[in-house]
Amino acid sequence: MNSSPNPTLYVAILLYESSSLDPSYTPLFEECFVLLRADNDEQARARAEQHSRVHETCFNNAAGQEIHWKLKHVVDVSRVLSDTLDDGAELYSRHFKDYGAYHAFEPLLSGGLD
Repeated sequence: MNSSPNPTLYVAILLYESSSLDPSYTPLFEECFVLLRADNDEQARARAEQHSRVHETCFNNAAGQEIHWKLKHVVDVSRVLSDTLDDGAELYSRHFKDYGAYHAFEPLLSGGLD
């Protein structure tokens, strides 16, 4: 897996999408932040893709619909920002220019999922 004695910690942001052949099903998306160890950026991205494929799944929900969760996109893979994983350590950050767009998609800013 890792050839270096002290591989670097990375954060991978993975976006999954649920789907069903049932026309009444409303798709749902899940954004996951995953810690990975890798020797370099290229290996970290490969490990993120491998990790995400292993976590794809299919099941029947309570309504009897067959639900498929699949990777939609590896959004980002970045080195962890802090050298130590202590209380208050920064793992990841990103910048954006459109707060309205962020607010529109982030359900926790408006009180939860509908």
